[in-house]
Amino acid sequence: MPSPTLVPDAVAARLQLFLERMRSEAVEYGPDASGLVDSAAGTLVGGKRLRARFCHAGWQAVARFRDRDAQETTALWDVCAALEIFQSAALVHDDLIDNSDTRRGRPAAHRELESTHRESGWQGDAAAFGRSSAILLGDLLVAWSDDLLEEAIAALPHAGAVRREYGRMRRDVTVGQYLDIAEESAWSVHATDSHVERALRVVSLKSARYSIEQPLVLGASIADGDADQITDLRRFGHPVGMAFQLRDDVLGVYGDAAVTGKPAGDDLREGKRTVLVALTRQTLDTSARNLFDEMLGDPDLTAEQVAFLQATISGSGALERVESMIDAYAVEADRALSGAKLDNAAVGGLRDLARAATVRTA
Repeated sequence: MPSPTLVPDAVAARLQLFLERMRSEAVEYGPDASGLVDSAAGTLVGGKRLRARFCHAGWQAVARFRDRDAQETTALWDVCAALEIFQSAALVHDDLIDNSDTRRGRPAAHRELESTHRESGWQGDAAAFGRSSAILLGDLLVAWSDDLLEEAIAALPHAGAVRREYGRMRRDVTVGQYLDIAEESAWSVHATDSHVERALRVVSLKSARYSIEQPLVLGASIADGDADQITDLRRFGHPVGMAFQLRDDVLGVYGDAAVTGKPAGDDLREGKRTVLVALTRQTLDTSARNLFDEMLGDPDLTAEQVAFLQATISGSGALERVESMIDAYAVEADRALSGAKLDNAAVGGLRDLARAATVRTA
């Protein structure tokens, strides 16, 4: 298992070099553009570096079978950094879509940009400026991610495999995000017993593949992993990703704000149609379900109302069922590593990462 600081430190160093170049290029655009670059850089501070960790782990699981190439190692850290930039882009857009006020204990990007408008004494609607600017900020981060990826793999003989997987990742998470907001809009017209299946599809596309499975495959592809190794990593990564997001959903309802960096019950105020919510609604009678639906998504929920919804979810048995699903996914992932054509020492690291992703408080 690599040092806990190896991946974050390597990614931070690569991001610093990249941001220095982006700031230098932005000077000719004037101070306002430089401010946008600073905002983009600010989104890259903090975080668990989860995708970078799994990308490194996927590479290590394959690369240990042969001599390591210095050029390949450089490409690995660049792709890890590109993944973190893309993650920031997704979070900027996600917070905007969800109308979230905070991220990692700080104002969300659109709120920070709104404050910039007010503090600068500019004309017009500060909130509208913040929302519009956040769309462009997210787009800029996506462009940066692509730029760094292409630089990373330019000299790799197997760049095509990396590029294809990265492209699939971008498509999957975008479609998953759309299905997420479509589910909120179409919730009432779908049969109640179909909501869990639909929510799980969103989990797979929006999180499981993009957060765990595809970073693993990207790392293995950088190391020129063969078809069997890629398959083994997918069979491990997808259930870990499913468990990771289900844990995130639990924390979005029950998490400690001091640890998660977001207000307690924030997912309830945002009205997220998670597996946890879908399972709860299946057990409620019509009257209780109508009350639950009426309260879900109210941004002005009081602490007492949040506590009522939390109790409703727990009392329905949905929380216990989700915890069981998390455990089942973790077992599935662990079994996928048995007999896998991967480096034995790296397999231990994969198991440690799986536990860290699924047994957590933030």
